[in-house]
Amino acid sequence: MRAPIGHFDHATPAPECLGELVGPVADAVRAWRGTVPAEQIVYVDTDPDRADTATFVEHYGKELLEQSANCVVVAGKRGAETTLAACLVLSTTRVDVNGVVRRRLGARKASFASMDMATGETGMEYGGITPVGLPGGWPLLVDSAVVELPYVLVGSGRRRGKLLVPGKAFGELPNAVVIEGLGIG
Repeated sequence: MRAPIGHFDHATPAPECLGELVGPVADAVRAWRGTVPAEQIVYVDTDPDRADTATFVEHYGKELLEQSANCVVVAGKRGAETTLAACLVLSTTRVDVNGVVRRRLGARKASFASMDMATGETGMEYGGITPVGLPGGWPLLVDSAVVELPYVLVGSGRRRGKLLVPGKAFGELPNAVVIEGLGIG
């Protein structure tokens, strides 16, 4: 599977377009130390009105659905304590919040974080949250199917634009844990 760069008018290595990225994402690209070189993370300019997955693949190509992943913020609660985490699953699946995530966080209850909480804590736009540049102490739960793909399209931190990232790079992000079955049908 090749990188789907041909689907987009503008594709630039992320280190060359830090100004297009929100602060936390740009900082993460600057500090990148994975086995995948930062230059292999590519920013593709996309229409912000087409950021949601269904609209995105309808416009840019249905075959991109198989190479896309969604990053969602979850809140696990145990007593008065709340733990925030990010989950990355293929766009063809949904996060097993009440099973895998709840157990992994040691929470009695887990749910998707509110939009205000997700954007406020990440410094990213809703609909563009990405695992690149998450707050330092957060767990990042990554479905094993994501790291197996040669390239994955994810948010860029904004609704405008996406990042095209080699799948294995997600398993190397800070606090990443690769989990079988995080994404369910």
